[in-house]
Amino acid sequence: MTDRFEGTIAFTARYEGDGAARGEMEVQPGILNPFGTVHAGAMIWFADVVATRLVLGDREARQGMAGFPLAVNLNANLLANTREGTLTASADYVKQGRRLSVVRTRVTRPDGRVMVEMTTSHIPSD
Repeated sequence: MTDRFEGTIAFTARYEGDGAARGEMEVQPGILNPFGTVHAGAMIWFADVVATRLVLGDREARQGMAGFPLAVNLNANLLANTREGTLTASADYVKQGRRLSVVRTRVTRPDGRVMVEMTTSHIPSD
């Protein structure tokens, strides 16, 4: 048996200064799993991009840029899920370094319940 999956994902990610980044993602059909809840991969992608936005700071991301913060380790705990609403991601530093930065990102659903607690480690590309 072969299954075909297709979908789209759309969200915002912004650097807010003072060591914080935030993002929003509307639950939409393209990010739902066959059970009808948000796919774990969509939540992790969302959290990873918001964490990367934090490490980038106010720099513009460009394809092939030197110093792009590459994720080298990712640990995600999937704690809850939802079928509707706008998800919010909040990223803050655990450690901000010149060569290694560690970021904790939480994705919450509209009622404030944490869906994903993720920690990522980033190093600058050369």
